[in-house]
Amino acid sequence: MTSVAVCYGSVNSIRSLWETRIKKSKDDLQKLTQPRDKATIGRLTGSWEDRITLNKLREHVVTEDGRVILRIQKEEWKTLPRALLQLTEVHEWQLHRTSLTKIPQFIDRFNQLLILDLSRNSITEVPKEIGGLCKLRELVLSYNRVKAIPEQLANCENLEKLELAMNWDLNELPTQMCNLKRLHHLDLSMNAFTEIPECVLNMPALEWLDIGSNLLEHLPEDIHKMEKLHTLWLHRNGLERLPDNISCMASLDTLVLTSNKLRDIPSVMEDMSNLRFVNFRDNPLTLEVTLPEVESEVPEEEDDRELWGRDFMTLYIRESRKREAESQATFTSVLNVNLEGACDV
Repeated sequence: MTSVAVCYGSVNSIRSLWETRIKKSKDDLQKLTQPRDKATIGRLTGSWEDRITLNKLREHVVTEDGRVILRIQKEEWKTLPRALLQLTEVHEWQLHRTSLTKIPQFIDRFNQLLILDLSRNSITEVPKEIGGLCKLRELVLSYNRVKAIPEQLANCENLEKLELAMNWDLNELPTQMCNLKRLHHLDLSMNAFTEIPECVLNMPALEWLDIGSNLLEHLPEDIHKMEKLHTLWLHRNGLERLPDNISCMASLDTLVLTSNKLRDIPSVMEDMSNLRFVNFRDNPLTLEVTLPEVESEVPEEEDDRELWGRDFMTLYIRESRKREAESQATFTSVLNVNLEGACDV
C-alpha cells in the first residue's frame, strides 16, 4: 500500500509539472504570435491604403497627344505618397493649387518626365535629386516659396524652359547653371535679385529673359554676352542708367524698361536697328519730348505704346544731342568772350 501511494503522488506531481509547462508554452507562443499578427495586419492595412491612394492617383492620369499626364488641381496633396512610384511612366506632371510643400526625394525615379509643372503651391525646397531628370525639358516652379535652387539642376542637360517667378526670397542661382546649354526661356520675375546672375550671362542658348519686379539697381557692363537674347524684361526695378554695351546686343528686338529710375537714354541705342519694341514709360527722364501728331486711325493701345517706344527713343536721343551741342556752343562763346576781355585788359 505504501509503495502504491508513493507512486500515485509521483504521477500527480509529474502531471502537474507538465500541465504547468504546457500552459507556459502556450502563453509564450501567444505572446510571440500577437506582434506578428499585428505587424501582418499593419502591412495589410498599409497595402490596402496604398491601393486606394494609387487608384485615386490613376483617376488623374490622362493621355494627350501621346503623352501620359498626371493632372491634379485644387485638391489637398501637401505631400506626394510613395504609391506614386507605380506611375513612373508619366511624361508630365501638372500639379496646381494643391498646397504641396515639397518635391519628393524619389523624383529622380521618374526618368521619363519631360515637363514638371508645380506652379501655385507652397514648395519651399527643391531636392538635389531633381538633377536625375535627364529628359526634363520644362520646369515650372512659379508662385511658390522656393528660396534656393540646387546646383544639381545643371545636370538636366535637356532643360529648355525654366520658370521661377514670384518666389519672393529667391535672390541667386548656382554658377553651374551656365551648363544648361539648351535653356532658351528663363523667368526670374517678382523675386529678390539685386543683379543679373553671372550664370545667366553665360547661358549660350538664352533667348528670352524676364527679371522684372526685382531689386536691380544696375546692369552688368558685359550684358552683351547674351548674344542670342531677343527679349529682355526689366520693368519695375531700380535702374538709374543703362550700360553702353547694351547697344551691342545684336539679337535684341524687345526691351521693356517701364517703372525704373532712368534719367537718360544712351545715345548709342539709336544704332540698335534690330530693336523693334522698347518702352520707357514711368521713368524720370531729364528731357521732355513730344512726338509729332500723326493723323491716322490708330488703336489707342498702340498709340500709347508708340508714345514711349522706338520713335520716342530716337527723338529723345536726337534732342539730347541737340541740346548738348547748343550747350557746348554756348560754353565756347562765353569762353571766347572772356578770353577777349582778358586780352583787352
